[in-house]
Amino acid sequence: MLDNYLPVLVFLALGVFFGVAPVVAGAILAPNRPDSEKLSPYECGFEAFEDSRMKFDVRFYLVAILFIVFDLEIAFLFPWAAVLSEIGMFGFLAMVVFLGILVIGFIYEWKKGALEWE
Repeated sequence: MLDNYLPVLVFLALGVFFGVAPVVAGAILAPNRPDSEKLSPYECGFEAFEDSRMKFDVRFYLVAILFIVFDLEIAFLFPWAAVLSEIGMFGFLAMVVFLGILVIGFIYEWKKGALEWE
């Protein structure tokens, strides 16, 4: 019975080892010289110690939407291309509609000026 589970246990042990060993090696071997710049939080280019309710430019959201548009396009385009001969005209038209919706999102981003950064 152990013969059935031995490969799984070996795989788990190796996974834990390769996940924990670099962290332990980094803690032991890496230099620890923190300064105020390293310890300060950094997000989205804003100063860390300003008011948390300050207004910021909507272009940050537009860039995120742009990333999602292209990320979704690529994530769905590869599997679609792999099975295009099997799904036929219906699959092709469904992808054309999907890409059309993404192009509309891209045009919206373009018109809002998300591609032009000052």
